[in-house]
Amino acid sequence: MKRLQKTWLPSAYTTNLKPILALLVGSVLLIIFSILSLSIGHEFIPPLVVFDSFHHYDPLNLQHILVQTTRLSRTVLALIIGACLAVAGALMQALTRNPLASPSLFGINAGAMFSIVIFSSFFSLTRIQDYMYMAMFGATIAGCLVYFLGTAKNGQLHTLKFVLAGAAISALFTALTQAMLVIDQESLDSILFWLAGSISDRQLNVVSPLFPFLGLGLLFSLLLALPINILMAGEEIAKSLGQRTVLLQIIMGIIVILLAGGSVAIAGSIAFVGLIVPHIVRLIVSKHYQWLLPGCIIYGALLLVISDLIARVIIFPQEIPIGVMTALLGGPVFIYLIRQGMRHG
Repeated sequence: MKRLQKTWLPSAYTTNLKPILALLVGSVLLIIFSILSLSIGHEFIPPLVVFDSFHHYDPLNLQHILVQTTRLSRTVLALIIGACLAVAGALMQALTRNPLASPSLFGINAGAMFSIVIFSSFFSLTRIQDYMYMAMFGATIAGCLVYFLGTAKNGQLHTLKFVLAGAAISALFTALTQAMLVIDQESLDSILFWLAGSISDRQLNVVSPLFPFLGLGLLFSLLLALPINILMAGEEIAKSLGQRTVLLQIIMGIIVILLAGGSVAIAGSIAFVGLIVPHIVRLIVSKHYQWLLPGCIIYGALLLVISDLIARVIIFPQEIPIGVMTALLGGPVFIYLIRQGMRHG
C-alpha cells in the first residue's frame, strides 16, 4: 500500500505541460468566442463598441443597450451553464463508473420538466422565476429518489441499481409529463421553450438567486479532485487509504443535483454537454480530476457559447433553441468518440 501511495497518487499530480497548455488554449478560445457572442446577432456590433459599452456606457446608444441588456445575459448564462453541466457530467461518470453517464441519468431533467408541467397546470404559473424554482424543486426530488433507490442497505452506491433507478425514474417522470401535456394543451404552449432548452430572454437579475448554488457546486467539485482521483483507483483502495467513500459519493451526488438542477431550472433541457465534454477533456487535457474538472469548466463553457452563437446565425434572422443546437453538435462528436473508443479514467 505504501508503494501505491508513492507511485499512483503523485502520478496524478505530476506537472505536465500538456494539460497546462490545453487549459491555456481553451481559455484563449473562450475569451475570443465570448467577445464574438457579444458582437454577433441580428445586428453586428464591432468589438471596440462592445468594450466601449462596458467602459463608457451610453444609455442613448442602442448598441450599448443591446450589449448590456440582451447579449451580456446570454453570454454569461452560456458560460455558467456550460461549465456546470460539464462538471456535473464528469462527476456522474466518476460516481457511477460509467463512461456513458450524464446528469440526465440522475433523472434531473425529467424531474424538472414534470415539476414545471404539473405546477403550471394546477397553479397557472407564468413568471420565469416560478418556473425556475419549480424546476429546481423537481430536479432535487428526482435526484434524491434515484440516489436512494440506487444505494444498498449499507449506504454503498450500487452502480447497476443506480443506472436502473435513473432510467426508471426518468421514464416515469417523462411519461407523466407527456400525459399532463396531452390533458392540458395550454401548459405545452407556455413551457415549450423550456422543453427545447433556451437561454434567450433570461435576465441575470431574474436567475441570479441560483448563482450561489451553482458557484458552491463548482467550488466543492474542485476541492474534491484528489478524493475523486483516489476513488477512481477502486473503492477498496480508497477505503484502505482512509477515505470515507459513502460520504464522498453523497457529496458528489448533492453537487450534481446543485449543478445540473440549477442549470435545468435556468435554461431547460440541454443535451450532450455533460456527456461529451468530459470525454473531450480527457483526450486533450488529462484524465486526472485535478485537471479534468477545470478543463470541463473551460471547455463546457466554450461548447455552450459556440452552440449559442451558431444557433443565432444558422437560420438568420430566426434562432434555433440552444438545446437543439447542442444535440446537433454533440451527436456527431459522440458517435466519433464511440468509434475511437471512449476511455473512462
